[in-house]
Amino acid sequence: MNIEPIAFFHSPLTSKFGVPRQSGIVSELRGQIEFVAKYRQVEALRGLEDYDYLWLIWGFSENVSAQKHPTVRPPLLGGNQRVGVWASRSPFRPNNLGLSSVRISRIDMEQMTIEVLGADLMDGTPIYDIKPYLPYADSHPEARGGFTDNHQWQQLEVVMPEELCRLLPAADLEVLRQTLALDPRPHYQQDATRQYGMPFMGYDIRFHVADQALFIDGWEKS
Repeated sequence: MNIEPIAFFHSPLTSKFGVPRQSGIVSELRGQIEFVAKYRQVEALRGLEDYDYLWLIWGFSENVSAQKHPTVRPPLLGGNQRVGVWASRSPFRPNNLGLSSVRISRIDMEQMTIEVLGADLMDGTPIYDIKPYLPYADSHPEARGGFTDNHQWQQLEVVMPEELCRLLPAADLEVLRQTLALDPRPHYQQDATRQYGMPFMGYDIRFHVADQALFIDGWEKS
């Protein structure tokens, strides 16, 4: 079976570093689905305005050539404990396919775009299919969640300089804070002297982490 993108995703996060590890955990992170010319058909969107959420089936385009293994090390387990790839949401999968639930913010029938919130996709991600989220069939609040039931993300305190707070709109600052609070570093890296960079809203955000706090050191136009 050959599949091709029906759309591409646009996000303020232009690198996989810093992308939320699950959809919905940075609930106000905005993104846009832009259909390719072949699928720019208004009738294909008919009725979508009656739904609140979508399922996106998309491609881990940055991991296509990466080596794949039957076991992976989830960041939630500290990056040290292995589980089977099918028991994880690891991006290193044989067919490089991802599945995300996102909230519809706006549908533009004229431009053939869908603005969504809470996506865990980086900018430029190919989307292969879109399906409406059905609460009666897709929601199972009583279901077990494997290792995620006993482990929670330890969020960081994010210290932002006043100058940056004056530079970015309040809504964008909150999205940046929530994204950084999830600790985008590889979990095997705990060097308090190391500085990291993450692209966001056209800026290269520089930061370091020490004593469960993340300090933004600088930023510049990327």
